[in-house]
Amino acid sequence: MTQEIFRDEPYLAEADAVVASRDARGIVLDRTIFYPRGGGQAGDAGVMVRAGGGQIAIADTVKGEAPGEIVHVPAPGQEAALETLAPGETVHLRLDWVRRHRHMRFHTATHLLCAIVPHETNGCSITADYARLDFDMVEPLDREHLERELARLVEEAHETRTVWITDEELDAKPELVRTMSVKPPRGVGRIRLLQIEGVDLQACGGTHVANTREIGAVVVTKIEKKSAMTRRVVLGFADPDPKD
Repeated sequence: MTQEIFRDEPYLAEADAVVASRDARGIVLDRTIFYPRGGGQAGDAGVMVRAGGGQIAIADTVKGEAPGEIVHVPAPGQEAALETLAPGETVHLRLDWVRRHRHMRFHTATHLLCAIVPHETNGCSITADYARLDFDMVEPLDREHLERELARLVEEAHETRTVWITDEELDAKPELVRTMSVKPPRGVGRIRLLQIEGVDLQACGGTHVANTREIGAVVVTKIEKKSAMTRRVVLGFADPDPKD
């Protein structure tokens, strides 16, 4: 299993790790700060810096086939460097922090949106450019209302924190799972929740900012009727070039 440093330290942008294996899929490390694609959130990118100063660019991070395995996917054109990368080598990880921070801001914003729209979701996508939530509902949504409430919750500066509960506790409170399309992993004895003080509490394994004010100004770029039972909301940042 790959130690998931990002779970407890989402702001850690650099760290050392040891190569566990390398194959056609990519590179597996003993520990990582790179979040693997999943739960609607895009995988992290960045670089691995080798002891001699050479770098291997990481274009994406995904979950491996084995339980707990995380695969770092190299960008194309680095075959020569990869051929000399061997298990046991220590590398220095450096996140594309601007990309990761945008993921964190957008992901936390979708939790605020869930608090504003009291319906389950059946689809989610969180990237560096936009965030999308598909709500299981038939009622129309008002753009001005959503933007006004998002702005209020951001400005109120609610702190966020991770809460852990058991599988049995989740069974007793099924309302903590707001998504119909992605279920939290079970069988490890505990479930990870994100709590936004006074606003929202739900199962989530993604990365988030520590305070809602850090999200910044959010706009609703699109509201779309995807089907008779689905309303899609797409979020963007008001500032196209924020200083992350």
